[in-house]
Amino acid sequence: MVLVAGTGGWYGWYAAGGGSRSTVGPGGDGGTGEGVAPLARSLNLPWPREGQASVAVEGIGSLGTRGEQKPVPIASVTKVMTAYVILKDHPMRADAPGVTVVADQRAADESYSSVETTAPVLAGRKYTQRRLLELMMVPSGNNVARLLARWDAGDEKAFVAKMNRTAAGLGMRATTYTGVSGMETSTRSTAADQLTLARAAMKDPAFRRIVATASVTAPGAGVTFRNTNKLLGRDGVVGLKTGSSTPAGGNLVWATRQKVAGADRLVIGVVLHQRAGTSPTEGSAAAHEASRALIAAIRAELPAAANRA
Repeated sequence: MVLVAGTGGWYGWYAAGGGSRSTVGPGGDGGTGEGVAPLARSLNLPWPREGQASVAVEGIGSLGTRGEQKPVPIASVTKVMTAYVILKDHPMRADAPGVTVVADQRAADESYSSVETTAPVLAGRKYTQRRLLELMMVPSGNNVARLLARWDAGDEKAFVAKMNRTAAGLGMRATTYTGVSGMETSTRSTAADQLTLARAAMKDPAFRRIVATASVTAPGAGVTFRNTNKLLGRDGVVGLKTGSSTPAGGNLVWATRQKVAGADRLVIGVVLHQRAGTSPTEGSAAAHEASRALIAAIRAELPAAANRA
């Protein structure tokens, strides 16, 4: 095993596995329990040729799921569930700072790691819940994810158990969490399951505000981080979370707003396992490009398709 840098961490490199990929047909739902919306059949979407993807429009339904829906490593996309559980346990208004959290020595010691993506925190310093969630989601701070887990559940193992219970409650049958940051390649899911989670998470106004944050400054450190989601702010994109590593490839959960038949609709998509087995940089670029192509096609075709329906 060779350590390879990835978005949200460093990961061991393993030879990419072979095997064929199947494609869910236009009428399939990829295990989401929701049939594809009739208007989706008139769309010509540029689905990724590898990995897996799933898209849905709130108020309209699924636009389809492509690729074999087998569990794959999801890297820092894991943090969507981490944030979702934190906000379920400690709800906050969209514009509120939330409760106060004191950073422990472990989170501070891990702040400047040379082997994973982190965000600087100072031991004993008080941080707002919002700022820590931003430091976890915007630059993908692994140490902050672990800090929040310990604060919420006492230890990371107990928090991971909460993550898996929550996944089961949402019907994410193909998902297993083994850590809170995405460092572990044993944390695995599918595009269909992550779409289910993203749709649930985006119902929370505080979560929506956090994942739409373009940049965040670490208090006391004077360091400002830009969001790892390079699509944010373009073509109506309002979130959501990146994740990449050599075994996971490039992964991107995205959300965009679009006017459809006179109504403002939230379109949510998941692209997983792009260029797995290459470098995290190459995988991330592929996930962004695949997502950009889907978003562009949806924005171009969905309004007309809705008017014809």
